Amino acid sequence: MTPEKLMEKKIWAVVGATTDQEKYGYKIYKALKEAGYTVYPISPKYDEIDGDKAYKSLKDLPQKPEVVDFVVNPKIGLGIVKECAELGIKNIWLQPGTVSEELLALAKEKGINAVEACVLVALRTMRN
Repeated sequence: MTPEKLMEKKIWAVVGATTDQEKYGYKIYKALKEAGYTVYPISPKYDEIDGDKAYKSLKDLPQKPEVVDFVVNPKIGLGIVKECAELGIKNIWLQPGTVSEELLALAKEKGINAVEACVLVALRTMRN
């Protein structure tokens, strides 16, 4: 699936969301929210981000996301891929720096569609 096709999906989770406004975990979460997406922040560190409830894991969400955006180290990402597979989540978006051969192989093995791209660039492209 192409990045453009994934951007048509409206329910997202951002794994690695943060309250640090300088970090991509915050910028991506905020940009998706401002673009009208339903976005759930996933972080074991925070109870809320930008006044929104933050969730410890994907299984805690009130609804299943259509896309899970990874803003975490690939080693952490491996566990998230497994969680996506268990929950029946079929689309993951891998930000630059979150990808490893092992992670891509696991996603493929689990039948999960993985896109490697930057959400911020994709959102800018859509606006133009």
